[in-house]
Amino acid sequence: MLAAVLREFNTPLRAEQIDQPVAGAGQVLVRVVASGVPLDTKIQAGKAPHARIELPAVLGLDLAGVVAALGPEVTGFELGDEVYGLTGGVGDLQGSLAEYAAVDARLLARKPRTLSMRAAAALPLAVITSWEGLVDRAGVSAGQKVLVHGGAGGVGHVGVQLALARGAEVYATGAPASMGVIESLGAVPIDYTSTSVEEYVGRYTAGEGFDIIADNVGGATLDASFAAVRTYHGHVVSALGWGSHSLAPLSFRGASYSGVFTLLPMLTGHGREHHGEILREAATLADAGALRPRLDPRRFTLDTVMDAHALVAGATSAGKVIVDIDG
Repeated sequence: MLAAVLREFNTPLRAEQIDQPVAGAGQVLVRVVASGVPLDTKIQAGKAPHARIELPAVLGLDLAGVVAALGPEVTGFELGDEVYGLTGGVGDLQGSLAEYAAVDARLLARKPRTLSMRAAAALPLAVITSWEGLVDRAGVSAGQKVLVHGGAGGVGHVGVQLALARGAEVYATGAPASMGVIESLGAVPIDYTSTSVEEYVGRYTAGEGFDIIADNVGGATLDASFAAVRTYHGHVVSALGWGSHSLAPLSFRGASYSGVFTLLPMLTGHGREHHGEILREAATLADAGALRPRLDPRRFTLDTVMDAHALVAGATSAGKVIVDIDG
């Protein structure tokens, strides 16, 4: 089969023929139709040690495709099912930048009926990250005030929609150019370049702070989150809490913090069932019209995958970048 292979870090992925995998026990062989490009650029550049990739490797975390074969002990799927998932491209798991992938069935769900393959491939990493933070850790519910940092970004725009779907009152930060996108999602936009933390906490929460803050930026933005969360019952969640931060502002407010490491079940094998559960819930939301990914309109293939990487690395995409594999 044709696949985009990384043989050395910080060198281009190259399309080449490799052996097609066979579905083992508990695995599904998926004919990949579309591959999302979330973390791939950092892995390719050797700047994602937490992914623990083994070279040579086929990258590609997110996929959407069609069930081509079922391994022993697999239930819940049939040949021809359209599926999606966050399935590989880290550790020793083959990624989705290939014509076929043998993946753990627990990481898959049937794709939303109302979404194209390209749109479905844009969701898994973003929706699982947002769900684990907002739902699993913070228990987002109706009536709460939720602040999403980076609300127009790949993870942030999904988090905004997820919080809205659960009845929260949602606010989101972004640069001036993203204000229209955030507003179109249904959140109150906050221009972080012209509004201080104290100003937006005062304006939107009367100085009390937000019930939940989802940080998708890290660094100084996570520090700002600790100062903007609600006293006593507030909860900050972050997928980028990897730096050194003072907990004093959070502690003085009596609030809580939770980290999210979305790749952990893929790297350890533990908790993979929950990824499939989240994706089934997300499919229901999407089919109800409550969840729609933003897609960059440009098209890429396995032969032009480095052009897709350049678009992501340059931070100039107008939504999730997708590589078309088949169909």
